[in-house]
Amino acid sequence: MHKTLALSFKHAFAGLFYAFKHNQNLWIDLVIGIIVSIAAVILGVSHFEMGILGLMILLVMASEMINTSIEEMVDLITTEHRQEAKAAKDVAAGMVLLTALGSIIVGILIFTPYLLRFFK
Repeated sequence: MHKTLALSFKHAFAGLFYAFKHNQNLWIDLVIGIIVSIAAVILGVSHFEMGILGLMILLVMASEMINTSIEEMVDLITTEHRQEAKAAKDVAAGMVLLTALGSIIVGILIFTPYLLRFFK
């Protein structure tokens, strides 16, 4: 049992390392997440709101990793240009866009009152 659990963690960390090594957008998401977190601390965002921001950052990063895995799988299955392969990649990219836009909206809703207070 312990070997299986340890092996699962080993594979999970290998996946994280692969994603960060081969996906520049994941690094961009991480940098933006760090900037948002620092801004939240500076502005004194509540713990609850900080948790929501953290979840949104993780959601965007996780969707980026799902997108990467879908793209890799599509590339493995077919090397020829096929409409179905394009659709799979486009829908996966759309998922990332949707989560990123949602996180921007959540960020605006959370940060606006703090920024208005900060600049008054």
